[in-house]
Amino acid sequence: MPANGLNRRTRTARVARKLAVAGTGAAVLALPLIGAGSASAATPAAATTVTTAVTATTAYPNNLDGWIRESLDIMARHGIPGSYDAIHRNIMRESSGNPLAINNWDSNAAMGIPSKGLLQVIDPTFRAYHVPGTAMDPYDPVANITAACNYAADRYGSIDNVFGPY
Repeated sequence: MPANGLNRRTRTARVARKLAVAGTGAAVLALPLIGAGSASAATPAAATTVTTAVTATTAYPNNLDGWIRESLDIMARHGIPGSYDAIHRNIMRESSGNPLAINNWDSNAAMGIPSKGLLQVIDPTFRAYHVPGTAMDPYDPVANITAACNYAADRYGSIDNVFGPY
C-alpha cells in the first residue's frame, strides 16, 4: 500500500467528526441551562442574570464601493434618498474617487472655502447637512457622501437628480 494512503480519511469520517464537534459545542452551551433548571439551582434571590447583547454589524471594505454602501445604509436609516449608481456617477465626475480631492481654483476656493472630498462639498454645506453617526470631517469618505446626498435631497429631491456640478 502506498505511503500516502496510510493516513487517508474518508468523507464520512470528516462529517462524523464535524458533527461530534458541533454536538459537543451544543452540549457545553446547554449545560448551564440544564443546571439552572434543576432542583439544586440557587434560590431566585441569589440567582444572577446574565444578558448578552448581540449587535449585528456589517463590515464594509475601505474602498469606494464600501464607502458608498455604508453611506447608503446610513442614508436609509435617516430617510435620505439616493442610489448607488447616482452616487458613483457624481463621485467620478467630482473627484474621480479621491477622498482627499480639493478644488483650489473655483469661486468657492477664491472665497476661502474650497470644495473637498469625494463629492466636493464646501465646509459650510458639510456642517449644515452633516448626518449624525458619521465623522465630522469632510474628508471622511462616508461622512462626505452622506452629507452631500443629504444636501442633494434637500435641494434637488435626491442625488439621483444631479447630473452636473451642484
